[in-house]
Amino acid sequence: MDIALLGGTGDIGEGLALRWADDTNHTVIVGSRDADRAAAKAEEYEAELDSRGREVDIAGLSNEGAAARADVVVTAVPAYHLTDTVEAVADELDDAILVSPAVGMKRDEDGFHYNRPGAGSVTELAAKAAPDGTPVVGAFHNLAAGRLADLEAELDWDTIVVGDDRDAKATVSELAEGIEGLRALDGGPLANAAEVEGLTPLLINVARHNDGLHDLGVQFR
Repeated sequence: MDIALLGGTGDIGEGLALRWADDTNHTVIVGSRDADRAAAKAEEYEAELDSRGREVDIAGLSNEGAAARADVVVTAVPAYHLTDTVEAVADELDDAILVSPAVGMKRDEDGFHYNRPGAGSVTELAAKAAPDGTPVVGAFHNLAAGRLADLEAELDWDTIVVGDDRDAKATVSELAEGIEGLRALDGGPLANAAEVEGLTPLLINVARHNDGLHDLGVQFR
């Protein structure tokens, strides 16, 4: 499949791009508001993979150009850029599946807290911004970006996938499990996204206050 990572120059975008390019035969397309920056990052990712003996072609395009070429579009952008990003590529989505890993958080002296938007969740915010008929799936919310981007690090994580379109959820789950060490679990409909997103600030707070627990993930047994 062709996977576009909008905001693929950032931390979660980098991790997903490298893992999919390293572990699968899917085509990875890095998107950015700045096409030149996307192209430069794509070259960096190619060079890193080449150093590991993996020769792959990764395109770097504007977000609009990346979305136009993709079967699956991942909005790897901060929550406060999500709506603008989705609206900017709306005309290019066609039959693509839109995936949101974004989590809204706020920080105070006590730590990080989930910042739930009026739409119910950030994933539901993406669904409201997407064109009618575009299936929206929430996934990859609780992954530690640093460890994800470290190809020397083994993963042993679960990612919870939520959405109202069963076929779209199945496709995203299959893509997730293409990454070695990642297991996809069905979290139910889109209305359950807030519960999933709310785990991320919890993980960050636990990691901050406990030695040896940097780059935490989630695993259900």
